[in-house]
Amino acid sequence: MTTAADLVADQAVDHYDRFLAEHYTWMLGGDLDALAAGQRAALVEWGVTPGSAIGTAAGSLAVDLGCGPGHASLALAALGFDSVLAVDLSRPLLGELAAHAARLPAVRAVRADVRGVLRELVRPGSAGAVVCLGDTLTHLPTRGDVAALFADVAAALAPEGTAVFSYRDLTVPLTGTDRFLPVRATEDRIMTCFLEYPDDYNDYTVVVHDLIHTRADGDADWTLTARSYRKLRLSHAWVLEQLRTAGLRVRHEESGAGGLRTVVLERAARSRTYA
Repeated sequence: MTTAADLVADQAVDHYDRFLAEHYTWMLGGDLDALAAGQRAALVEWGVTPGSAIGTAAGSLAVDLGCGPGHASLALAALGFDSVLAVDLSRPLLGELAAHAARLPAVRAVRADVRGVLRELVRPGSAGAVVCLGDTLTHLPTRGDVAALFADVAAALAPEGTAVFSYRDLTVPLTGTDRFLPVRATEDRIMTCFLEYPDDYNDYTVVVHDLIHTRADGDADWTLTARSYRKLRLSHAWVLEQLRTAGLRVRHEESGAGGLRTVVLERAARSRTYA
């Protein structure tokens, strides 16, 4: 039986496969290798390194949930993780990653739902790092799915393994022209997002309208394509509470461009206590 949550999940996958995947790497800057280098620097700053987890074999596995075109997966491999599990549901984005990781045996691209993939493919206590970057959390159908994912991550991590989540807190509605968010503009492509806060789900979701204008070289006429999908509205306070409940300890948090929040956490070793 198909549930409302399944329909929301399918809508997000369809939005990426049929529309956004074509523009996704361009949207982020256009150079996947440069994106991977920048992501590697950020991971180092956040303390995501192989061998930081406790255990002889633990720490060599990293998991990238919602990997997209794979810049974080490539960064994790460059840091020296022996195995990087790159998980996404978008076939085009996984194909893009596979093309870039052809000579990187450490990276394994897997088409799977992040809900349940850790339980299915990762032995408990074996992952040195689990990252879930971009806005993947808000793509999940329900807040219950988000809380369950946090518990799965905590179970998958080795003691003192590191988890990194990023997401946008969309709980405060934008109004007027503030709802139009410029993403990127080049000579032949312009992308803007428009946010809508419908009453049907109360404060649970926001509808994201992606608007992309394109034109051929030397052509004065622009063509508009647009598609929409829903994202979860997750408050930062709620996310922190769910992470704590899951058994993850906040080590660092920061805010970035576009309201993106990043939280770096660890699963503490059982022998350690904190005041």
